[in-house]
Amino acid sequence: MQLAQEHHSRGVVTIALAGQKANSALVQTLRVEDVDNTDELTPKEQNAREQLEKQVEQSFYLAGKALQKLRDQRLYRSTHSRFEDYCFERFCFHRRHLYNLISAALVVDNLSVAECAQFVHILPTRESQCRPLTSLEPKLQRTAWQQAVGYAGGKVPSNRIVTKVVKQLTKATDLKQPHYVGEVCLILARDEPKLRGKNKCWGIVSAVQEDSCHLQFWDGIVEFIEFDYLQSLNYSLDECRQMQQLVNRLTMLVNSESLEKVAYVLLEHLGKIRRPYLTPIEEQLLTVLEQESEL
Repeated sequence: MQLAQEHHSRGVVTIALAGQKANSALVQTLRVEDVDNTDELTPKEQNAREQLEKQVEQSFYLAGKALQKLRDQRLYRSTHSRFEDYCFERFCFHRRHLYNLISAALVVDNLSVAECAQFVHILPTRESQCRPLTSLEPKLQRTAWQQAVGYAGGKVPSNRIVTKVVKQLTKATDLKQPHYVGEVCLILARDEPKLRGKNKCWGIVSAVQEDSCHLQFWDGIVEFIEFDYLQSLNYSLDECRQMQQLVNRLTMLVNSESLEKVAYVLLEHLGKIRRPYLTPIEEQLLTVLEQESEL
């Protein structure tokens, strides 16, 4: 079948198809959106466009902030005992994905601080762009992002560019210091007498010196440990923050005058776990101790 006639008017395309009698020609009228690429947006339209674009770009950030609040305020507790189970059932988010979103939101917050005002209009638009930065301490995150934006010609850099910059910075940093403040490290005592009893225990790095780290432990004790006896647990920054919160909670209980001996055994167990979260039972027991101690 051939086109016999095509007529254009503003917003309407009328097409007559040959092959029928003249008095009964099949005429199809299709209404299409009239789009003139040369039309300028009004200031109000331009503002609306920018706001909508920003919502699209910040969708991962808003999701991460919401998940963080749901977790920290335990708003899932009425239906689920574990945050991860709640997220999977409610959003179909696996553990890795939901914590990637939370970590990405923390990265964006870090890049948005006052001292990094130059990043206000050049921030990550996807979670994948933040992912390589989560392995760095906050100050290095800002340095890496600034360099990545430079490599991208002043535009939002891709995951590939950010990853490349992070690898370069990590390599340079490792030559200077293998650990950073806030990192969770495991003690490998080997045959060192002064570390007896602390083998396979972990602590939070609170300061880094030339050849040693200042570690904070669950029982409130702080010690300097040489690099040779430390091994990073390779937790993300968000997981390190969770462990810091756990250490703070345990330390407050240890210093509580009302703590009984049996409770100390539980605290010691929690202070030696090598995972960045508590099981539901562990969380419940710890909460009971805090309530009994009025903390």
